[in-house]
Amino acid sequence: MADELDLLRAADPMPAGGPHFGDGPLDHTAERHLDRLLHDPRPGRRTWVRPRLAWGLTAAAVVVATALTVLLGGSGTAPAVAAPRPLTVRAHSTPVPLAQVAILAAVAAQDGSPALRQGTHVQSWSLGMSDDKPPVTLPEERVVRWRADASHTEVVVATDPGHPGRSVLTDDGLVEDGHVLSRRTFPPMWGDAPPLSTPPHDPTKLHAYLAELIHTDTRTTAGLLDATQELLDNWTLGARESAALAELFADARGLRPVGQVTDRLGRTGQAYVYDGRDDGGRRMLILDPATGAVLGLETTFTRDAPEYGVHAGDVMEYRAWMR
Repeated sequence: MADELDLLRAADPMPAGGPHFGDGPLDHTAERHLDRLLHDPRPGRRTWVRPRLAWGLTAAAVVVATALTVLLGGSGTAPAVAAPRPLTVRAHSTPVPLAQVAILAAVAAQDGSPALRQGTHVQSWSLGMSDDKPPVTLPEERVVRWRADASHTEVVVATDPGHPGRSVLTDDGLVEDGHVLSRRTFPPMWGDAPPLSTPPHDPTKLHAYLAELIHTDTRTTAGLLDATQELLDNWTLGARESAALAELFADARGLRPVGQVTDRLGRTGQAYVYDGRDDGGRRMLILDPATGAVLGLETTFTRDAPEYGVHAGDVMEYRAWMR
């Protein structure tokens, strides 16, 4: 309901507390996926997950059969909810080099404010595809808040900020804007490995943390961007952590500044593009140039995939992180 969405957005963040040590249970993402696999009562249904470029186009194509059957009469029918258009760079804007962003972020982080906080607040638009129906975009807002006793809550809401009040498409059909898709409370969790362990604010240590977080090579720019997304889906970075991450971006190869953009939440940022090669995707990283904070990450197709009804330039996924 819209009332619940208003309450959700107005909720005070709960800072992380208590030490993190020893082996703990699954993190909240893994536990949620395991719970869906074990308890989904609908046989044969494939759970939708966000695509990763490293999986390639075929692995990214997932079936949202229920919603498509309800909303789309056939392959020639337009989707009930239009996919978001790719972000466009403001004409004649001046690109800001990543090295300059790293310097500005380091200056902004000198007083240590804002502080690092466990948990996240993220709005996502993710494309669902199938072999025989047009693709559809599923918008969701997710808020994860941790308590001082190391327990936490997760609330997932169906909402599209670009179309307030409009019905929202989910993998179960159309629902009211602000409809709560899930609300869960998790018991206390501790751990000395990512993502439960605290991210460091030293660039070298943060690089090692990110590599451990996704268990792959973050020396590649694609790996660094994958790890950044995973990090921000678990933590809200403070000024010092954002500065460290900006330094890693400045050292990454292939991230080119393209100019100023307005993101899907109306915020102004600087865009940096990484052109994928073999994975069919192009990524645009949006940063606050004054603090280095990551505002969003957009993935678009670089080539047509007629078997899935997508074209070069279509948005595969967009994620916007908030404090």
